[in-house]
Amino acid sequence: MLQKFVYVTGALDFLVGAATWASALLDPQPGLFVPLMTLGTFLMMAAALLMWASKDMLHRAPVIFWQGLVRVTAATAILYGVSAGLSESWEYGIAIFDGIIASVYLIGIVRVTGGSFVNCLLCRTPAT
Repeated sequence: MLQKFVYVTGALDFLVGAATWASALLDPQPGLFVPLMTLGTFLMMAAALLMWASKDMLHRAPVIFWQGLVRVTAATAILYGVSAGLSESWEYGIAIFDGIIASVYLIGIVRVTGGSFVNCLLCRTPAT
């Protein structure tokens, strides 16, 4: 079940990457074009890595674990950003979505590896 969840949520990152590219290409802005194109590509790389990692989660656990930390960071940044006037309130939905995915990734991969949070943080798995 976790394998399919990681695969599907990873695949969805391709859509987010493409939307980021579209934003850059449809309304090019100085100072934003290059970062948005690069971010879009990074998101697509993350998608490919998650899909790849889902096929052998024990050996590729750090990819999934660290993507969970990326999503925790995104959710936390939104929670802070809305309260500080740096984000829009509709972004709370993204924070909830990313927070749920992050929780599943982090808790799930710790269970798959049988290790601890710190071991996963340090990329130590039974397979390495």
